[in-house]
Order: sequence, then structure tokens, then C-alpha cells
Amino acid sequence: MDMREKIKEKLGDKIIEWFESSSKRIYLNIDKKDVFKVTEVLFKDLGLRFITASASDMPEGFEILYHFSNDPAGEVYSMRVLLKDKNKPMLGINFKGHPNLKKLLLAEDWPKDNYPLRNK
Repeated sequence: MDMREKIKEKLGDKIIEWFESSSKRIYLNIDKKDVFKVTEVLFKDLGLRFITASASDMPEGFEILYHFSNDPAGEVYSMRVLLKDKNKPMLGINFKGHPNLKKLLLAEDWPKDNYPLRNK
């Protein structure tokens, strides 16, 4: 069974939408309430390697992408989560349970609540 089939079998109805932009680039849209469960399946159960997380300020909300690699096959699976409530941001996104939230690219004295990558 290939990785696509394994993911679909293990996650079933947790996948809202499945999109393949190429044979090596796959997107899974999921509900924000399922992030921990889906991450656990991809990382622990199926052995995909976590690459990074990214976010975009979209007109319909904040889109968070968690990127995982199936190294032997050269595939990247991106778990997409849409946060529709822009009043609870994540770009300054607060990742629950993260052990060390800090600014990565901005100066430590950067003004609070000023997010340079957000749409105005």
C-alpha cells in the first residue's frame, strides 16, 4: 500500500479535501480541531518527517500549512488548516503547547500587535 492510501485509510473523514498539485506534492485540508490527531498519525504512525510550518493571511482567514516529507518517495504532504476568525490570530500566531514561542525574524523590541505579513 502506498503512502497516499495509508493516509486516506488512517485519517478517513478527517480529510476535508485532498489536492495533488503534482505527483510529489499533496495537500490535505483538515479542521483545526483535528491538528493534533492528524499530526500524530502522519509523524508517529506513518513515519513522515516534519519539515516546517508556514502561514498565509488569506481573505477568508489565516491558512496554516504543516509540511511533512515522505523521504523515500520524495513526496511532500502539506496539512492545511484554515483559521477563519482573524480576531484570534496566528500570524502573530500563538501555537498552543509550543515550548518556546519567540520572535524568529523580528527584533525583540518590535511593537506588540504589529504583524508585518498580515493583509491590511
